[in-house]
Amino acid sequence: MPLFRSRAIGLPGVLGTVGAIICAAIAAPSPAYAATPTVLYASPSGSGSTCSLSAPCSLEGAKSKVAGLTPGMAADINVYLRGGTYRLSQAFTVGASDSGRNGFKVVYAAYRGEKPLLSGGTKVSGFSVFDSGKNIYRAAVPAGTQSRQLFVDGARAQRARGPLNPSGFTLSGSSFTTSDSSYASFTNASSVEIAYNKDWKHMRCPLASITAPSGGGSSLNVDPTCFRNNNTSVPNRGFPFNGAGLPKLSGISYVENAYQLLDAPGEFYLDSSAGFVYYKPRSGEDLGTADVELPTTETLLNVKGTPGHLAPVNDTDPDITYTGSWSSSSGRGLGDLYNDVHVTTTNGDSVSYTFTGTGIDVLSETNSDEGDIDVYVDGAKVQTVSAAGSPRLAQQVVASVSGLTKGQHTIKLVKTGGTYMVIDGFTVVPDAITPAHDITFRGLTFAYTTWTLPSTAGYIDNQAGVLWDPGNNNAPIRIPAAVQVHRGSDITFDDVEVTHTGGTGIDLADGTQDSTITGSYIHDTSGGGVSVGEVDDYYLTDTNRMTTGDTVSQNWISDVGQDYSDAVGIWAGYTRDLTISHNDIGHTPYSGMSLGWGWGYASPCSMQAAQGQRTCAHGTIYAGDNQILNNHVHDVMSVLHDGGPIYTNGGQGNGDGSTTSVLAGNLVEVGNHSNNRLYQDEGSSYWNTYNNLTRMGGNSNWIGMWTPTIHDINIHDNYSDTSAYNNKGTNITFNQATIVSGGAWPSAAQAIIDAAGPDAVHQPLTGRVDDDDTAISYTGSWTANGNRGYGDYEDAVHATGTNGDTASLTFTGTAVSVIGEKNSDQGQVEIFLDGTSKGLIDTSATTRSAQAVIYSTSGLSAGSHTIKVVKRSGTYATLDGFNVTGVHNDTNSSITYTGASWRSSANRGFGDYQDDVHATTANGDSATVTFTGTGISLVTETNSDEGTIAVSLDGTSQGTVNAFSASRQAQQTVYSVSGLPLGRHTLTLTKTGGSWLVIDRFDVR
Repeated sequence: MPLFRSRAIGLPGVLGTVGAIICAAIAAPSPAYAATPTVLYASPSGSGSTCSLSAPCSLEGAKSKVAGLTPGMAADINVYLRGGTYRLSQAFTVGASDSGRNGFKVVYAAYRGEKPLLSGGTKVSGFSVFDSGKNIYRAAVPAGTQSRQLFVDGARAQRARGPLNPSGFTLSGSSFTTSDSSYASFTNASSVEIAYNKDWKHMRCPLASITAPSGGGSSLNVDPTCFRNNNTSVPNRGFPFNGAGLPKLSGISYVENAYQLLDAPGEFYLDSSAGFVYYKPRSGEDLGTADVELPTTETLLNVKGTPGHLAPVNDTDPDITYTGSWSSSSGRGLGDLYNDVHVTTTNGDSVSYTFTGTGIDVLSETNSDEGDIDVYVDGAKVQTVSAAGSPRLAQQVVASVSGLTKGQHTIKLVKTGGTYMVIDGFTVVPDAITPAHDITFRGLTFAYTTWTLPSTAGYIDNQAGVLWDPGNNNAPIRIPAAVQVHRGSDITFDDVEVTHTGGTGIDLADGTQDSTITGSYIHDTSGGGVSVGEVDDYYLTDTNRMTTGDTVSQNWISDVGQDYSDAVGIWAGYTRDLTISHNDIGHTPYSGMSLGWGWGYASPCSMQAAQGQRTCAHGTIYAGDNQILNNHVHDVMSVLHDGGPIYTNGGQGNGDGSTTSVLAGNLVEVGNHSNNRLYQDEGSSYWNTYNNLTRMGGNSNWIGMWTPTIHDINIHDNYSDTSAYNNKGTNITFNQATIVSGGAWPSAAQAIIDAAGPDAVHQPLTGRVDDDDTAISYTGSWTANGNRGYGDYEDAVHATGTNGDTASLTFTGTAVSVIGEKNSDQGQVEIFLDGTSKGLIDTSATTRSAQAVIYSTSGLSAGSHTIKVVKRSGTYATLDGFNVTGVHNDTNSSITYTGASWRSSANRGFGDYQDDVHATTANGDSATVTFTGTGISLVTETNSDEGTIAVSLDGTSQGTVNAFSASRQAQQTVYSVSGLPLGRHTLTLTKTGGSWLVIDRFDVR
């Protein structure tokens, strides 16, 4: 009997995007191309000269080949990275010369079924017992090695740290004193740091010394420069750089990085000068076999166009020459760059600035008492401009010159009209605008980076991972990223993973345009997840230099801010046409998402006065037409305060009505420190805020607009479980949300819940359903609780104190377990399975037990089931999630079928699960599935015309399995693995033998 009935033969029902592209690259030319795409290969140890599959090049070697091929591109160039670890001592850098041409792209992609890892880590081995009583091990590293992170078998180690919020410290001058004398015995005192979390800021400083006062105890003497920047002279440049300078470093949240603090499993200490790393292993860790990674590289990938970062020089720069009767005016409070300008009233007075570059902007102010200015470049008059205007606007580009030959030039401006001529600064464009462009990165993993600046300068926080640089006149800087794009265009990151970083994950910086981050997994970062845009290019009028047209969509972003608690999941500064959609953002110490900058700078002076500003710092910004759509943001604000799941800041557009931004379709749920779930903060303007749903946010407002500089926002058709809100904005069209109690969401609200987060194609198959998964339906008065520190999965649970409250999950599978907590304050819950009570379960216990299995059942029919948990007694019922053995059919849209020969066949009548299969006849064709859980099984048919299948799990070969049998057998387990670490994994099955490879279903545990 043939495998397929003839009437069922057809094209596959679903081909994943990645699979379709790789299929075109490997199997056949795309019909859109005039030529077959070029294919190159790289491997960690590659040294081949031709970049062939049998003799791959190194990564740099492959890049060199690409540069030679790009000028005459007639098709894509695909560089396939073979599996393994590419250890980088410096960033892999690509620029304009490495870019696509003629409408084609350069693609760096993972080879099918393999996991190429670009790593900035140094592998540490040779651990031996150093202190047997304390179970501390030590290994040698090169003296002088600098790092702030360590990872053991992929788990982040904690730098040796003292207790949270230690008592007994008193601030005296720049020292914290305590009666506890133990600190005085700490070695390497200048490497010790203190950290302080207060309101929206995370601050830290290294110590200068630790001394023993004459009266006993210890004095932790903070590095005086860092203390000044974080306490006595906190940078406060005002609009458009920040709102309020405070809080300041006036307490200690914890002391970090001393050998003497190495007292808990999973902690480490690096003695850089002596060249040793110390570690106290967790239970079950074997340092003789463990993969111990010490990151030493800051950035792994640098996509670098020109020019790089552009920042204006102030009018006080010594290289600026003023001729005539100029005077300097400072402290005006009008929004000038560094709060000062040079000014003259005399026609004929001039200012000259010699620079090296290809262009320059002149920053001034426009006002009714200003007039014409003649502009000369290299002695020749090029234009006359006018600075006249009303109302007064600070930091305006009144003249701009571009297209110069790169070299030294002199710009001269001569006052010819008006009462005043004002100079605020110059921005030099050193190179022609030449983006790195048309480059795609697909399926790659980036991991193990560090960032060492805080070890010397401390962490001088402004907000949300934006810092001050006291060494550069308090210019703003941002946490660097493992994957960095400067001045990119059409740069694509698809299905990449960024993890275990010492900074941010991915940064689209410095005017990057039309670039995308999609379908990616960004987690366990010391800084933020994704950053887009800048905070100091607000004044731009040249659209070629703006950050525009970027997309961050369908991504999973979690557990950011592991070291810097002010970091957020997705951060954006000044951007235009940015789309942030269908992302899942969770488990963050501060806001889930932050978009915009500038505070009240773009708001009219009347609104600034109503807010209580004594002067009006007012200018224009280029932000606008941004969209925040259909995101799921949950379990955020676990450490800091004064933020929210979705936070906006500064203006969107300048009031002409053409640049309204949209905040719609988002689901936010948080029970931590949010004061506003939708937080439209100072200066937020021109937003259309609708069809959002907020729930389980404790006592927070469902939306908050606290001051008059927030203006022109249209709020309508939202849903919430609280009526609390704060509206003190100006020209706000406010319609109260539809208030829903007890989780009884109407159909329109449920549609928002169902659509929030990544779509089905980007959902991993799952064996673990976390407590804040949108698949769980809560009825009653449940709350979400994060950062409990009790060992919960993802350190968060849902809980209720009301008898009769329910939590239910409908799933397709064969087994399910309820995961909760047992404790003395808990009682009985009743379990219902498919509407039938399974009785009362006692969850009380004398001591707390996290991630406890409350109820479990197996052997269910492979179909749809509903499990419901009902609180019956006790003070609390707690839910940490569900473990399911999920059954996923071959038609699941998240399964990627790679190759041209896959076919889908339904109604075969052979006993297939749901009576359909996918199948291929071509060796090399593969099926890939990403899943969250601890195990997976391929359940399919075996037959005499089937054969061997190569198995790859997380990029590592598992050998082959054989689907041959003497006769057809449906729904047979051909491959199975269990006992994996609970988390995300990827399985690839590749046909290597027989006439057919058949995929029927995957069971995920």
